[in-house]
Amino acid sequence: MKTKKLPERFCLGCQQSLPKKALVRIVRSPEGEFAVDVTGKMPGRGAYICPKADCLAKAQKSRGLERSFKGKVPQEVYEKLAEQVASLEADAAEAQS
Repeated sequence: MKTKKLPERFCLGCQQSLPKKALVRIVRSPEGEFAVDVTGKMPGRGAYICPKADCLAKAQKSRGLERSFKGKVPQEVYEKLAEQVASLEADAAEAQS
């Protein structure tokens, strides 16, 4: 019996290959708008990051999102990502306790 291979993606912060479901997808739409894609199905160019504040900080410092999207990422996008990552971290901590 064959086991189904789980898709993996590369985190721009910690540089690790992890299961796609464990990562947060950031997408740039064809119109140039940035958003966090919780469904993983939004159209546009996507990049992945761990749902951890330190991974987001590393990705911002190394300009990982800029390289992935081949252009400037506005500061507001990083602020919005930081809020959403913080809420995901809080949810994960709550689930563990």
